[in-house]
Formats: sequence, structure tokens, C-alpha cells
Amino acid sequence: MMILGLARWMQPVHGYDVRRELLSWGADKWANVQPGSIYHALRKLTDEGLLRAVSTEQVGSRPARTTYEVTAKGDEEFEALLRAQWWQLHEPPDPFAAAFSFLPAMPRDEAAAALRNRANLIRAGIESMRASLESDWVRNRKPVHVGWMFELWLARGEAEMAWCDRIAERIESGVSYLPSAMEGAEGWSGWTGGAPDGHNAE
Repeated sequence: MMILGLARWMQPVHGYDVRRELLSWGADKWANVQPGSIYHALRKLTDEGLLRAVSTEQVGSRPARTTYEVTAKGDEEFEALLRAQWWQLHEPPDPFAAAFSFLPAMPRDEAAAALRNRANLIRAGIESMRASLESDWVRNRKPVHVGWMFELWLARGEAEMAWCDRIAERIESGVSYLPSAMEGAEGWSGWTGGAPDGHNAE
């Protein structure tokens, strides 16, 4: 969707310009668009009939550059992809959620310290985003809706930061990870008392 949308917006366009624009948006960080995959994606979209190669030219010893335009089929595909993202909720895989499901395997002091460290990392990211929002570069050169997207990231970051601190406090308080009715449940004994350094993983 990102590559189709940019090609549609900037057409006719070289792959280099698509790459440069995506990197200026930081899309490699928040949209999982890797710079090295952009040229391959352009060729694949062309093979699928969503883009067409208008021309290929070479200047001096520089690599040849192909200019692309979006086809009618590509327009339809972009519209479908765009609305699928707007009208549906997509939960991205979160490696931290997978790790947190094994909280009992972590010593309490390490788990609490890791959560506070996560909160500090998020806090640093929030401060960096706020600085970007307040800079002349963003105010004068980015569309207003880009600032709104930053606001979404800030809100998510602030919520997770507060959650990390809150859960770290609960872990440090010694609260049991299981309701009392389940503490003798089969299989739970494999976690309790088995954490490294003699810590109780209850």
C-alpha cells in the first residue's frame, strides 16, 4: 500500500525517489518497509500489473533508473488496501507480549527492572517525538495529519509507559501471579520456585 500510494502520488517516479520519500517518513521504523526491499517490490508490482514501467534511462556510469506509473488495476488495489486499513483493526505481532506471557520464568527483581527499563526507553522515544513535533522542520515541512499521527504514537507510548511502571510496582509488592484457587493447578509447579538465582517465580 505504501509503495503503491507513493507511486500514485509522485508518478511518474523513479524507485530512488520512492525510497528517499519513504525514508524521510521513517517508514522503515513504523510501517515495516525496508529500504532494500523497495526495488524488488516495484518490480513485483509491475509483474502483477499494478505498475507499469514508462521508461528506463541511464546517465553516465550511474545505475539505470526505471520510471513507473500506476495502472488502473493498481489504482483499484491501492483503494482496496487503503480502506482495509482504515476500516479494520489489525493487531501487529508483539514479541514483548510473547515474552510477558512467561513472566513467572523471570525473577521478580529482574522482571520489575526490565519493565522500568522499558518505560525509560519509551520515555526517551516520547521526548524525541515531542521535540520533532515542536521543531520548525515538522511545523513547516510536514502536513498537519503527520503531526496527528505523532500524537497517536505519543498517546500509545504514554499509556504503555504508565502500564510498565504500574506492573513493576505490583511485581515488587509480591502479589501472586495466579488467583488463589489456581495456585495448586497442575503444571504451575514447573514455574514456581524454579526461577534463576533462587528467586520464587510465584
